[in-house]
Formats: sequence, structure tokens, C-alpha cells
Amino acid sequence: MHVKMLDGRVVERAKARGIDVLVYAPHFTRLPEIREQAERHSDDELLVVPGREIFTGNWQNRRHLLAVGLSDPVPDFISFEGALSELADQGAALCVPHPTLLNVSLGRPEIRAYADHIDAVESYNAKSLPHVNERAKRVAEETGLSTFGSSYAHLRGTVGEAWTEFDTAIESEADLVEALVSSVDRQVVHRSGPRHRFWNLAEFAHLGYENSWGKIDRLFLSGTEPTHPDHIAYDGRFDDVSVY
Repeated sequence: MHVKMLDGRVVERAKARGIDVLVYAPHFTRLPEIREQAERHSDDELLVVPGREIFTGNWQNRRHLLAVGLSDPVPDFISFEGALSELADQGAALCVPHPTLLNVSLGRPEIRAYADHIDAVESYNAKSLPHVNERAKRVAEETGLSTFGSSYAHLRGTVGEAWTEFDTAIESEADLVEALVSSVDRQVVHRSGPRHRFWNLAEFAHLGYENSWGKIDRLFLSGTEPTHPDHIAYDGRFDDVSVY
């Protein structure tokens, strides 16, 4: 939990690192496409579970939510409350990725306020700098919420740098959702040493691309995002919670 790219090399690396389940949650990609790719790359050795990192709010007030177990597509750029309601209606696990990271995450006040709606908080993210991960761990401890760890891999080399070991068998998407929402015992684990530090810094540097050229491409060159609530695929169902 969770990666942003998926291909044969990602699958090979996950297996080599001993990963049994991989959550695939790319940015700005609709759920049917994510689910199709997840099924295509799953086999007896590796289960790939589809997920959605939903961008709530506008670009100036973004709050990301990681949803696992969605049955129907949910767009980005809807209100935070609208996303919470939709995830609850679908019975999806609601996880908080990279808490307190820059301006794209839930902070302490929001996590405390919405703790009853949250199933797990990410306490270790391979993309986050050490002080951010320490802050995230404290937030989880203060709220008493369950935790998870993630490679959050935007780069193939980061796959398997951090993971979550659940004290239960995870053999399906439903098993993972149940483990998350029922607070099954788990341990957050990550690698260490110079190689791990290299991938941590490489992933953090990748934020520069995401927030410069990547954003320009999305906003001005690529047209309407496939996960924008105005997209024809959503048939106007989210008009009342669309933020722009």
C-alpha cells in the first residue's frame, strides 16, 4: 500500500521483495482502468488490489484520501465531506496517506475531527522525509487509529522499500478491506541503509516534477482529467459536491 505504476518490472520487483499484495492506486486514473490493470497483473504469487487516491478540494486546498474496496468510480476534485460520504456508502476502507505532508494531506486537526470515519493512518511513507514520518507516527498514536506503511512508489525502484505485515491471511480485495476496517493487528516495516535513503530522496525529488511540469501538463495541456467530476463518465452524479 500503495504504488503509482504497474507493469511487469513492478511485479517482478514486488515478488523479489517478498510482497504478497500490492495496492495499485495511480493518480488521475478511473477505477475501471485501475481494476483492469490490477486483474491483468495478479497471479498466484502476487495479488494486485485496485485503489484510488482521491484528490479532494481544489488545488489550493487539497486533501488526499486512499480508498480501498470501491465498487463504483469516485472522481477527484470533490469536497472532502462528499468523498467521505461516498466511501461510507460503498463500504470502502478509508485510509489517510502521507499525513501532514506539505499541502496535500490531512493534518492533525482534521484527523482528530474525522477519526470516526478513518480506518487507518499511514505512519511510514518511503517518499516522506524522516521528520514527516515521525510526525505521522505521532498523529496515529495520539488518535489511536490503526496504521499502515507504504512505498508510495512513483519510481519502480521504490517498490518494496516499505510494507505492512497483517496478522491475517490476505487472499482477496475483500480480505484487505476487512483487515483495514476491523483494525487487524499489523506491523509497519521498512528497509534502511544507504540504498533506502537513496530511494527516499529520489521519491521526494519527484515531488518537484509532480508540482511543476506534471501540474502544467494536467491543467493546461491534457484537457479534462478522466477523474474530473465533469467528465461524461460520471454522468453528473457528483455535480453537487464538485469543487470546480
